[in-house]
Amino acid sequence: MTGVPASAAGGTGRRPVPGAKLGAAAVDQASLWNIANILTMIRLVLVPGFVFLLLAEGGYDPAWRAWAWAAFAVAMITDIFDGHLARTYNLVTDFGKIADPIADKAIMGSALICLSWLGDLPWWVTGVILGRELGITLLRFWVIRYGVIPASRGGKLKTLAQGTAVGMYVLALTGPLATMRFWVMAIAVVLTVVTGLDYIRQAVVLRRQGLAAERAAR
Repeated sequence: MTGVPASAAGGTGRRPVPGAKLGAAAVDQASLWNIANILTMIRLVLVPGFVFLLLAEGGYDPAWRAWAWAAFAVAMITDIFDGHLARTYNLVTDFGKIADPIADKAIMGSALICLSWLGDLPWWVTGVILGRELGITLLRFWVIRYGVIPASRGGKLKTLAQGTAVGMYVLALTGPLATMRFWVMAIAVVLTVVTGLDYIRQAVVLRRQGLAAERAAR
């Protein structure tokens, strides 16, 4: 069922013409296969490729690490553009709502886990970042009946800092740049914790307001 009246589809009111059914299906397919969703799919496909490139030759070959960085950079760039395109051109779909955050966490999570497994990044850093992301996701579900916690400016800065820091760790950097990436990661971890605490505060306030509204409605 397409939900389109037969008369609007070009039929007589009793049954839709076959051509109208095909047209509705084409519209549904176009709404899924839009540029924003395609970018999200590219990011999902890049995850296994990125892991392969990062771990190739034992994970310490500078050339393979450079290719892994390129794949990670493409994933981060598509993350910036797919959401913007979806909102600007009204291309938001149920698939995008589900796949976009999965793709984000998959590429970042795989990078952090691989870097820790290789010994380049302490496991506690990976634990803090991934624990925060999982916790905030569960928190959003906890208060979803009362409203949606919007993405904050701090959250966007956190994402930028994480992407920059992880990208620097993926590259086989030495000297001052290797020292610099430590401090960039430190900033990312601080932003991760601070914005996580702010999300918790917002969730508690939102839930209290929702419960108060429910009591008032009774």
